[in-house]
Amino acid sequence: MREDRRPSPDALLAQARREAPGRGHLKIFLGAAPGVGKTYEMLTAAHARRREGVDVVVGVVETHGRPETEALVTGLEVLPRRAVPYGGAALSEMDLDGLLARKPSLALVDELAHTNAPGSRHPKRYLDVEELLQAGIDVHATLNIQHVESLNDVVAQITRIRVRETVPDSILDRADDIEVIDLSPDDLIRRLREGKVYLPRQAERALAHYFSPGNLTALRELALRRTAQRVDDQLLTHMRAHAIAGPWAAGERVLVCVSEDPRAAGLVRYAKRLADRLRAPFTALTIEGRRSAGLSEAERDRIADTLRLAERLGAETATLPSQGRIADDVIGFAREHNVTHVVVGKSTRSRWFELLNGSVVHDLVRRSGSISVHVVAGEAADGAPAPHKGVRTAAPPRPSLLPYAAALAAVAGALALGLALQPSLGHESTDLVFLTAVVAVAVRFGLYPSLAAVVAASLAYNFFFLPPLYTFTIADPTNVVALFFFTLVAVVVSNLAARARAEATNSRARSRATEALYGFSRKLAGCGTLDDVLWASAYQIALMLRLRVVVLLPEAGSLTVMVGYPPEDRLDEADLAAAQWTFDHGRPAGRGADTLPGARRLFLPLRTGRGMIGVVGLDGDKPGPLLTPDQRRLLDALADQGALAIERVHLVEDLDRARRSAETDRLRQALLSSLSHDLKTPLAAVLGSATTLRDLGPALPPDAQAELLTTVIDEAERLNRFIANLLDMTKLESGALAPNLAPHDLGEIVGTALARAGKILAHHRVAPAL
Repeated sequence: MREDRRPSPDALLAQARREAPGRGHLKIFLGAAPGVGKTYEMLTAAHARRREGVDVVVGVVETHGRPETEALVTGLEVLPRRAVPYGGAALSEMDLDGLLARKPSLALVDELAHTNAPGSRHPKRYLDVEELLQAGIDVHATLNIQHVESLNDVVAQITRIRVRETVPDSILDRADDIEVIDLSPDDLIRRLREGKVYLPRQAERALAHYFSPGNLTALRELALRRTAQRVDDQLLTHMRAHAIAGPWAAGERVLVCVSEDPRAAGLVRYAKRLADRLRAPFTALTIEGRRSAGLSEAERDRIADTLRLAERLGAETATLPSQGRIADDVIGFAREHNVTHVVVGKSTRSRWFELLNGSVVHDLVRRSGSISVHVVAGEAADGAPAPHKGVRTAAPPRPSLLPYAAALAAVAGALALGLALQPSLGHESTDLVFLTAVVAVAVRFGLYPSLAAVVAASLAYNFFFLPPLYTFTIADPTNVVALFFFTLVAVVVSNLAARARAEATNSRARSRATEALYGFSRKLAGCGTLDDVLWASAYQIALMLRLRVVVLLPEAGSLTVMVGYPPEDRLDEADLAAAQWTFDHGRPAGRGADTLPGARRLFLPLRTGRGMIGVVGLDGDKPGPLLTPDQRRLLDALADQGALAIERVHLVEDLDRARRSAETDRLRQALLSSLSHDLKTPLAAVLGSATTLRDLGPALPPDAQAELLTTVIDEAERLNRFIANLLDMTKLESGALAPNLAPHDLGEIVGTALARAGKILAHHRVAPAL
């Protein structure tokens, strides 16, 4: 068991940053909705600190006309606000420079998510608070849960209202204290009806929409859960920083142990149900030990599939190299992560096996301490065959006789060296020469060749060095004991050396795969367009698997080759049919698969949690299966990362389209508002002039009549221009009017525009500078 517990460097670093001298402390008063009393509680706490002798200054407080809140402001120093000119008016904002110059011990800043007026130093108020904290000023601030960035979509789904002003989650994470101002929905609704939150008319609208009992209950739960998550993170950081062995059952966590057992998928589902009942997160853990090297490809595939199932069910997954006993590794991981429940499968080993090798389940129960261990029978699916991939992979290479020949050669070399050294060392010391050869074979070739070397070395040692020589008979009983212990030590040493070799080999393989996947993920993170993501994915898959790769995505109702490496943009009918079948059914098809094996390429699905997004096709020059089992698992990881990156680009494009659409709607509304005003002006002039001519025409002098007619004509032409511009804009938006992308004389264009606007510019001086 891991007894040498040391503080976590990351936790110590986080604690050091939090306690850094010269930085202020941030306390957030968090509420579920407006009106729960955040500002009231902040001012109450400020009066308490002021009575303790703390220098308190109000940076900005919004009382919203509530008498009880305004009364609490009395007695506190209030810093005058700064006037910011904007649009012909003056907006009042917190005077950040004045607050920094005043430098109180504690500043009160209301409405942390507020957007500052244009022209302010920071666009958001929480950035002002960051500057205050860096200056060493403690800050008390208020925030509603709907303004937290990560919860913005959830709040919009609950309330049907999208909150535009948000603060990043890092602000909550960096806060030193969070105080939840909790008020039941009934009490808040009563405050609304009493007019303590909004004016009566606003309160009626709020009660009919945002402040319904269901919405308030959901927002209240969000606030409590987000705060509980923050407290839980603080607890874990404290435990790791002080090397405290867990768990502290302040919050529930579930850990499920995943192995090659066919019932592992059932254990994951049980852990998911347990986590849902406890409302706790859960983690799927697999341990890679010396047995991992001896697992069949089907068993390795089963472990990989079970971990993917856990991820789909919302679990975190972890793979831990074994440090010795599996039970100690599991308990150590559980204590480090404050796990309170461990789910493990019921042992199916025989009693004799457990007596000789021990039982992981029994060891877990004995060593668990305060951790609850759930021993579950599990659900073996359909006789528990290995998961069928639908793709035939290359068979593992047949065992070679070369390592065994090398083992015999090493023993022969040790025999020659022992015979040469025997006259000077005696036969009692020559066994070390054979032992050295056995260790060398174990390190170089593994366990089984080293066991063959043990057998050969024991026989050679007996035959050539123990009297009577050149027979397998041993006359001296002490030599029998010596040969027995020599064989025993050789077996143990070869086993340990082979285990160390296997672990080193596994570590190198994991390191290479992890390094490649990490490099690929960094490359994808730097891709900003779909073409870049597709090219990076195709190139990385081709580089790591040494195959030709094409990526197909749906476009205009059919699959289209988007990228290939080496470049490829055409597929034959058999390949297109296999690719379409893969996209429609989400299973492999084509070369080496169970479906449409006559295709030249093997096609595999690209999917995310939202469904199918594309297909990747592979082709190689070698006959037979394209992929080894290890390559298939690597391809799954690469394809998953590529699919997520493609989905990320699609989401960014969707957001960009939504933003452009919203901007277009805003401009359209502004245009219609402007046009409504601009259209009324010429219409009023036309109607006024025409009415005057109709009613007073004969009585008016000719000059007045001509002026009125000129006004009618000018304003009618102006109205005609407005309508023509509106029609042109509609054509541009619909795509009916395309720009003429050809070289033109700029002077001619400007001259034509000035000529058309001659009447409008008649009383203005225009001097083009081309």
